[in-house]
Amino acid sequence: MKHLYLIRHAKARQADRDRADRERPLSRRGHHQLAAMAHSLERIGAFDGALYVSSATRARQTLLGLAVALPTQDLTKRAHHSDDLYTFDARQLRRWLQESAPEDAALTLIGHNPALLALAQWLAQASPERLPTAGALHLALPVDRWEQLGKHCGTLVASLAPTEVSHALFKGSAPDAPALKGLSLAQRVHGRLVHHYQRIRALGPGVKAGWDPEFLHQYRVNLRRSRAIAESLLSITPKPKVKKALEGVKRSARATSRLRDLDVFLMGLEGKPEGERGAIEPAVAAWLREQAEAEHRALCQRMASRGYRKQLRRWRDALDAKPMRNLLDTLEPDAIEQVLTERMARHDAQWRALDDTAPDEAIHTLRKTVKRVRYLAELAPDRHRDLLDRLPTRQTLLGDFQDIASQRGLLAEFREAPATASLSPQADDALTAWDRALSDRMAELRSRILALPPLTEAQAASA
Repeated sequence: MKHLYLIRHAKARQADRDRADRERPLSRRGHHQLAAMAHSLERIGAFDGALYVSSATRARQTLLGLAVALPTQDLTKRAHHSDDLYTFDARQLRRWLQESAPEDAALTLIGHNPALLALAQWLAQASPERLPTAGALHLALPVDRWEQLGKHCGTLVASLAPTEVSHALFKGSAPDAPALKGLSLAQRVHGRLVHHYQRIRALGPGVKAGWDPEFLHQYRVNLRRSRAIAESLLSITPKPKVKKALEGVKRSARATSRLRDLDVFLMGLEGKPEGERGAIEPAVAAWLREQAEAEHRALCQRMASRGYRKQLRRWRDALDAKPMRNLLDTLEPDAIEQVLTERMARHDAQWRALDDTAPDEAIHTLRKTVKRVRYLAELAPDRHRDLLDRLPTRQTLLGDFQDIASQRGLLAEFREAPATASLSPQADDALTAWDRALSDRMAELRSRILALPPLTEAQAASA
């Protein structure tokens, strides 16, 4: 079995009269791509075997950028540079592989399109239709020698793209938020709902790739905002067909909850300096990663299913269907204001019912109400600027409380897991102390939440 990794050079500057194509250097974006891609490439094994690089400047600088990000790999010392790889012809690459490639079981080529992509498509029928700059493909080839390569003999194992590995890079190509100024209320609401749908679709590949947890976070944000806005509309004028289409959005949001909790806990543990980690934390982190991988696999299966695609399509169709148009056509600013006032009053009633003995779920419910208030107020941001300025502090306190409650629940699961049933007394004591510290932090946050002012009173004071 052979493994072939094809890496396209990072984004380069445009050609000009004073510089030959071979001498084109990387652009600033190209360097950012490499910083984002390096560790993901390492994790899929792209640097486990022989490494060959085109002699073009942009390919050599791609190698250098990866080497800077991965100093322990010694990439510049291991790499071989070849003029034969400075080609845009897949047939030439294929001949090189069959006639000149070393007999290593794994081989990585840093080169150019369209040669790399066309080679991949010749080797593996399921190869993608595009390979972006700094993108990579991993092919498994059931041959003993490179000269045995044949058309469609291989399998695509993995593909990586900078905009799927890094949310920071994705943002540059993400759908722009709609310009709402000067639009009617109905146009603003419709524009936001369509934008959230577009973001959900655009974030999907990054969510499925699973390299950057921010994709999942933003995916959840856009699902929840869609739900909050639509439920506000339905509370004014019920429309059964819109409500039915919204069910798919709600199910998608629920399907991500546990994975997000695992990601947040893991990021907190992995962000700690080495010297500040407790003796039990590596074992907890390993268990969390195992749980997160299982949740991610389940989520990917869901997102690849026909039912998921049908749910998204049904929601997109509903946005432009007659029931939604009728609902928006009859929408009045006063009706939105009435729902917002009702939600603020509901928040205050929930807040007043809290005390030191209230269950954690009551605070979680309050957090969801705050989100719904915020998403509704964002439909008219100029009118509700004061309210929107006051909500982040409240939302942060409630979010921190919920995160810690989730972490306590995950620690309890870890303690009960079959693989950890034989914990030493010292490890068990460490878990008990950890849970106690989290409980103390929750009590502190609860006190600060109880000390917040009601939303309606503060709103009236600022009116």
